This record gives sequence, structure tokens and C-alpha cells, in this order.
Amino acid sequence: MLCAEEEIRMTDYSAGCAYMDGSFVPIAEAKISVLDWGVVRSDCTYDVAHVWQRRFFRLDKHLDRFLRGVEKLRMRLPFERERLEAVLHECVVRTGLDDAYVSMTCTRGRPPAGSRDPRLARNTFYCFAVPFVWLATPEQQAAGLHLHVSSIPRIGAGSVDPTVKNYHWLDMEMSLFEAYEHDANFTVLKDGEGNITEGPGYNLFALRNGTWTTPARGVLEGISRQTVLDLCGELNVRAAAGTLSEAALRQAEEIILTSTAGGVMPVTRLDGKPVGDGTPGPEGTRLRQLYWQKHSAPGWSTLVRGAQP
Repeated sequence: MLCAEEEIRMTDYSAGCAYMDGSFVPIAEAKISVLDWGVVRSDCTYDVAHVWQRRFFRLDKHLDRFLRGVEKLRMRLPFERERLEAVLHECVVRTGLDDAYVSMTCTRGRPPAGSRDPRLARNTFYCFAVPFVWLATPEQQAAGLHLHVSSIPRIGAGSVDPTVKNYHWLDMEMSLFEAYEHDANFTVLKDGEGNITEGPGYNLFALRNGTWTTPARGVLEGISRQTVLDLCGELNVRAAAGTLSEAALRQAEEIILTSTAGGVMPVTRLDGKPVGDGTPGPEGTRLRQLYWQKHSAPGWSTLVRGAQP
């Protein structure tokens, strides 16, 4: 019988490693039932952390948010937080990746046959690590992104709690088609009152008169969003979550998007018009540089267990 280390060496996890039903498997072998309510009803919550140069960035905050989401949706994980964290580390170690995208998901699962009672469902947990995913590559970020303000409203926060990371993305997916039709590669949606919210997988900040504003309502409270607020605190730069109207966004001197899959990303065109002088602005650039510097700073990141420093 092979020991665990021999099994890892003989199994190709280079494309990614998943943990499902108590076992680690190559990403191509990870499967979920088509009857799972996470598939048929989008009844699930998830979170995505990342590893950069063999270090998890702010993993504790991702775990906090994921566990809050699980609790709010009245789900249960098969183990405690300590085991969850260990499984995430193990997924990364098995891939051998230096830079990784690490996702964890809890779905409603399936209730007994013939029942529609969600209280009776056996919840499903799975997670995986794959090569790092960029929403915008470093080259695209250097040139700046083109953002479109969508005519499609964001799903109301009274119906689907945006602070629980979820797969209710049809509004955002359709807004992407609209963005592409307007020669933009990113989109942001408005709420029912016409104020700016978020885009598919990212938050937004706008700089006006020396203050960064990020929407406070109708959005996921992103870890990268919080990181930018924390960095602004270090730099003594004014920043706050509040109401951001479409008019205020269009008057912004700088705009940035924030996401685990890309960090701090500058927007240089808004609906075809330049933001500022049409190049990445100095304040956003400073935040972007400091964001990546923090990836090796104690207190901001942790070495993947079992990885070589």
C-alpha cells in the first residue's frame, strides 16, 4: 500500500486538486450530482482565496466570511474550521503550485427522495486549488480596463443577500454581454435607486476630491475591497463605504476594481470616455503596488503548510 506522500507523487495534480466526499482527487475527477440543489437552485455559498508565491493572502478573513455565509444559509460543514483550513493547505501542496486560486463551496445538497424540505438535505462541501486566475492580466491592468455601466439592475439585496457570496449571477452575466456590445471588458450594475453596486466578481472604488468611495449597499463585502480600505488607512488616504451615484462615478478622477482574482485593477475608460487622462492614475497605482507588496508581509499572509519558503 502506498503512503500518502507516494500517492501524491504518483498522482498528477498539476492542473488542480479537489477535495470531495472526504478524498483528494485531481481536478478533472471532481464531480457533483446534477440533482444537488447547488446545481438546480443555486442554493449554495462559496469563497475564493488565493496563494501567491506559496503564501495564502488574508486566508483568515476568507474563512470568516465563508463560515458566516454557511451559517446564514443554515448549512453545516462536515468538520470544524481547523480541518477546513488544513484541507485548503493540502489541496495547494498537492498541486505544487506557487500561485493558486483556492475555492471552497457548501451547497444545500439533496433532501431525501420525494421531499422538498431543505431542512432534511445533506449538505455538500467541496474545495479545490487550480492555477491562479486573472480577471485582468498584468498586461491588461498596465493599459487600464474599459468599464460599462449596465442598464440591467442588480438583484435586490432584500431578495438575495449580497454579503453571502453566491451563484445568483444571471444579472451580472447578462450585463457582461451588454458590456461587450459596447466595446467594454468590464461591467458594473446599479441598484433599484440607480446607485452603483458591483460587477461580476469585483468591487469598485471611485476617487473624487481626494476621497475613495466604494458602494456600501447591495455588494459583497470583498476581502480585496477591505484590503484597499486598510491600505488607505496606512497611507492616511481618505476612503469610506457609502453611496456612489452614477453621476459621481462619471465625475471620478480615478476608478479601480478590486478582486481576489486580480487585486487592484485600474479603469481608464468609462463607457468609451477616458477616466482622468485615460491612463492608470497615480493614487490607484500606489494602492496596486502596496497591495502586492503586502503579499509577503507578516500579518497579511501565511506560508502554505508543507511548502518551502
